[in-house]
Amino acid sequence: MPRETISLHHEVEYLSILDEDGNLDQDLEPDLPDEMLLALHRAMLLGRRFDERMLRLQRQGRLGTFAPIRGQEAAQIGAVAPLRESDWMVPAFRETAAEIYRGRPMENILLYYGGYNQAGRMPESVKNLPVAIPVGTQIPHAVGLGYAIRYREKDDVAMVFFGDGATSQGDFHEALHFGGVFHTPTVFVCQNNQWAISVPRSHQTRAETLAQEGLGHGIPGIQVDGNDVLAVWVAAKEAVDRARAGDGPTLIECITYRMSVHTTADDPTRYRSDEEVEKWEARDPISRFQEYLKNKDLLTDGGIEELEDEIQAEIKEVVQRAEDRMKELDGEALVMFDHLYAELPPYLREQRDELAQELASKEENHG
Repeated sequence: MPRETISLHHEVEYLSILDEDGNLDQDLEPDLPDEMLLALHRAMLLGRRFDERMLRLQRQGRLGTFAPIRGQEAAQIGAVAPLRESDWMVPAFRETAAEIYRGRPMENILLYYGGYNQAGRMPESVKNLPVAIPVGTQIPHAVGLGYAIRYREKDDVAMVFFGDGATSQGDFHEALHFGGVFHTPTVFVCQNNQWAISVPRSHQTRAETLAQEGLGHGIPGIQVDGNDVLAVWVAAKEAVDRARAGDGPTLIECITYRMSVHTTADDPTRYRSDEEVEKWEARDPISRFQEYLKNKDLLTDGGIEELEDEIQAEIKEVVQRAEDRMKELDGEALVMFDHLYAELPPYLREQRDELAQELASKEENHG
């Protein structure tokens, strides 16, 4: 018998609607209400300014290590905007803007990165999983949520975020395999910011796109301009609708860039050039979207200044409330030893007793 070619009919589209030069493809432009467009802009700007405030707080020693999001606001907000409140969002460790949009209080985020264990718990009404620090471990969790949704015959969706580095992890491929086999309502969102800490995208895989990684598991993939909030919204809306209709998962690759440090413990000048960063700063997702809104007569320079003032005042109040709460929680550090073991191992009992003595001594000195 002769060899025969198996036709797979797989392809990956690239979607861009509003480019960095302001060119708009009106045929692809989504018909979003003005209020929605302004809400997307505010959410992106709030995410950027809150991120900048967190970075200053960390440099002042008032917060611990965290992963800044500057440059990735469109990839996050555009993706979560089509979700319902009953849907699940599963973050990695760089989804601050998406978490805020999905209802996580900013005070909660500050408490978490301030080292307060109580902040790991989400409000009852917020369908977000906590931040996942180990790379890629959250991806199978989202598939598990999708499996549970399907088992219970609901029409909800689970959306999971991860970076390009996570696609080199076994968890990623296992999750795609499980999601494909069990046809789960999961939307996989890869924020391809070009760097897995100091490892460039070119050294991570020989695949032409990361979106094609899903094809071998029977999962369609699409690559989008991740700095174009309109394109991300369209791709996410299609994927969410597909999952909600029972048509299975989708992999979205958002081409974006981490314009800041990987985490506050990182020095990116050691592995990437200023010229590369400047090239991507010219593709900034917020300034691009602001020009679009100005052209639609929905935004003015004066309106942006007023919004900036409003957001800064909001963040200032949030920081004050968070730091007041930190003072209240200072004496409750022992809770970090609860809920892990039915009976603490000897080495943890020793650490707990030592901390208890330190807290008691601190209380006496202040008393």
